[in-house]
Amino acid sequence: MIDIRRGLEILKKNIRIAPEKPGVYRMLGEGGKVLYVGKAKNIKKRIVAYSHIEKLPVRLQRMVSEIERMEFIVVENEARALLLENELIKKLAPHYNILLKDDKSFPYLSLDVKAEYPVLCKYRGEKKDGYKYFGPFANAGAVNNVLDLLQKAFLLRSCSDSVFSHRDRPCLMYQIKRCSAPCVGKVSKEEYRQLVNEAVAFIENKSSRLRDEMTAKMQEASERQDFEEAMTCRDRIRALTSVQQGTNVEYGSIRSADFVALYRQSGRVSIQVFFIRSGQNCGNLPFFPAQAEEAEDGEIMEAFLSSFYASHVPPEEIVLADEIEGREFLSEAIGARINVYQRGDKAKIAANVRNNAKESLERKMALENSVRSNLLEMQRAFGLPKMPERIEVYDNSHIQGSYAVGAMIVATPEGFDKKSYRTFNIKDPAITNDDFAMMKEVLTRRFKRMTPENRPDVILLDGGLGQLHAVLECLKDFDLSGIAVIAISKGPERNAGKEFYHQAGKESFALPFASPLAFYMQNIRDEAHRFAIGTHRKKRGKSITRSKLDAIEGIGAGRKKALLNYFGSAEAVAQASLKDIENVTGISKKTAEKVFKYVHK
Repeated sequence: MIDIRRGLEILKKNIRIAPEKPGVYRMLGEGGKVLYVGKAKNIKKRIVAYSHIEKLPVRLQRMVSEIERMEFIVVENEARALLLENELIKKLAPHYNILLKDDKSFPYLSLDVKAEYPVLCKYRGEKKDGYKYFGPFANAGAVNNVLDLLQKAFLLRSCSDSVFSHRDRPCLMYQIKRCSAPCVGKVSKEEYRQLVNEAVAFIENKSSRLRDEMTAKMQEASERQDFEEAMTCRDRIRALTSVQQGTNVEYGSIRSADFVALYRQSGRVSIQVFFIRSGQNCGNLPFFPAQAEEAEDGEIMEAFLSSFYASHVPPEEIVLADEIEGREFLSEAIGARINVYQRGDKAKIAANVRNNAKESLERKMALENSVRSNLLEMQRAFGLPKMPERIEVYDNSHIQGSYAVGAMIVATPEGFDKKSYRTFNIKDPAITNDDFAMMKEVLTRRFKRMTPENRPDVILLDGGLGQLHAVLECLKDFDLSGIAVIAISKGPERNAGKEFYHQAGKESFALPFASPLAFYMQNIRDEAHRFAIGTHRKKRGKSITRSKLDAIEGIGAGRKKALLNYFGSAEAVAQASLKDIENVTGISKKTAEKVFKYVHK
């Protein structure tokens, strides 16, 4: 039973002083913990609504019972209140707000049209003036596929400026007909600009004439028996067609729109977003807002739209599958048209998006049920006091002690929590060949920063009894009793499914071969191994590609870039004369002498 009386008294006191203006209010609990952030056209009227406790869902009744004090911020209008509300929700993550777990930066294709020879490439980050963008794309795979096809269609370069300025013969991209090789004059500046203009026309959905123009060029080249040129035109036509194939014909007239739909089942909510740009489906993504079980669909959609488009550039139009209250107001705040269609192509697309939201939620619930079943079985098999909510899995990776790293992944009932993954560069060079000591260093650093919110229920180690004892010793140092530690070692002949499991004070055992729990334990162990190996390879790769210039004192990123752009490589700098180095813009005589002495020592 929720005791709400004290919270109601505090609420009534704040009603008397609440401003009758647009703004944002914060409800705070014990110790200043932020419970809820809300916005209102009239703060006082909105606060009064919370006093009608019988009309509130259980979630908000519980929130009112925890209120200790309230804070108000007055702003000029409701649109500004919406933006401020979203900013505070993202910053504070209040317990009772509908939260969108989204920190994704979506990839785009970018084209610097101001450059002499623009580059077509993948891009993430803030949009820049003078660039043309195509996207966003839902993932890197989608953008890579389109980039591959656009390279075939428009033959634009994708190399870096330093590579471009120092080539003396065409690269492989020219040989496989993905680039027109402007670096070595295979195409004139004017001809390359024409290719850029064609790419821009495509990005801006003005591509209907491009195929006709390419067809005419192909016929003309064929008539004058320039068959190589005709084949190039043919390949470009095929590539352009491929870009535009595989998408629903209903997308063809859509210049820039996101389609958004919500689906609810068994108290769970899924929101699906489709990105349509220039008649192309650039992918789709599902979202599963937290704290949405008792909220109305309209409230959830409003929270989602304001949060999502606060961190992502909105398209020209946002199409919703269902009507929501305050659509016009949201449109003004976000800076994009928000529409709902009852008939026509856009209505059909929105219905399809809603169906995708349904399927995403059903898949997620099925996966969670499967994981939960495995976790309950794990509790029984390993004698755990409760079903684990957070499992941390650790693994090390190195090559004969070099580039040593430790890795931690986190598994929960909802699946892998990739935002909580961590890597640890092994700091003590004396232990990089000692897996036990490495594991102890990793765990020591991890538990120094542990909070009650990220305390694990289970620690799973890729290793045997030696790893187990090293971790138990570490846990003892931090007085972290109550955390179960399990080590998993290879079975006979290192066969998957025959692993042995080790716990303190218990006899080692193997799970039944091919049991669901055995597969689950292997899966989370393998995910830690994959993450550790990937981190190790990145570290090794960075070391291999590190320039000799990095070790020169006083040579920062700017001077290093100037030298590499001028000479093309660190090896070329090492072969350069002192006079040549002095000729580099931004390099003084003193710096040139320092560089020359270092590369020739």
